[in-house]
Amino acid sequence: MKKPIVVGVVDTQASRAALAWAMDRAARRKLPVLLVHSVDSRWLDESVSTNEVVRTAANELLSKTAAYAGELEPSVQVKTVLFSGSPGQALRKHSKGASMVVIGTGHNWPGGPVADRALQIAAVAVCPVAVVGEQDMTGRRGIVVGADGSEESTQAVSFAAEEADKDSQELTVVHAVLAPPLIQRVMPASDVAETVLEEERIVLAETVAGLAENYPDMVVHQALVSNNEPGKHSWTPPPMPHCWCWEAVEGAASNASSWDRLPTPYSGPCPAQPSLPGCGG
Repeated sequence: MKKPIVVGVVDTQASRAALAWAMDRAARRKLPVLLVHSVDSRWLDESVSTNEVVRTAANELLSKTAAYAGELEPSVQVKTVLFSGSPGQALRKHSKGASMVVIGTGHNWPGGPVADRALQIAAVAVCPVAVVGEQDMTGRRGIVVGADGSEESTQAVSFAAEEADKDSQELTVVHAVLAPPLIQRVMPASDVAETVLEEERIVLAETVAGLAENYPDMVVHQALVSNNEPGKHSWTPPPMPHCWCWEAVEGAASNASSWDRLPTPYSGPCPAQPSLPGCGG
């Protein structure tokens, strides 16, 4: 049985953009779609009538969204589910049987900004999570993945490489290093900073090792990013990347300093896919 793409549904333009992205992916991968909306009783009045009104409205939203999904991709099987609980709980539960969870950005969920909520969902989900904005994806090419040498990072790179191979995209692996500038200021006469950068180049090279063997026809770029020497180690991302991948648990890893700006992908010009262990799409 094919694992569905699970889409978190709310009544926003960003959510509809996420649905369109998910439906396009489902059609290309020949996967079913499960639309999930949650009603969190913690934010509701305790009266029965209030709960009934909210649940009725939620079911109407799911019905309208399912109809819109059918218009986008008539060949894709679409099911809906109304969950009692928080959005995070709903998507975590349904991620267990999913190939991917897709949510929109550009709005606030109850309980926190979307970057925080999306990060929470990505951290507890057991499949990849795509965070999709309202940007026009027409003409976008290439997949960018953040790497820091951790085990989670290696999994993210593997996931991104598989995505790039399936969609005939070029892959760019980016490793950001923040420590060398600090070292250089403390010991300006030393070559410690450059030594550290050289070690990080090895980390980057080891991260992509094996990709050429597994994907001989795929173009893979490596980028070591540091502000130690502007220009020499700077990197200009693709002008219109198709997707940005990174690992959601990177901020908790030992090498977190290189990617501690976790909300950044959510404000980027393309969908962000935090990649998690044990999943494919």
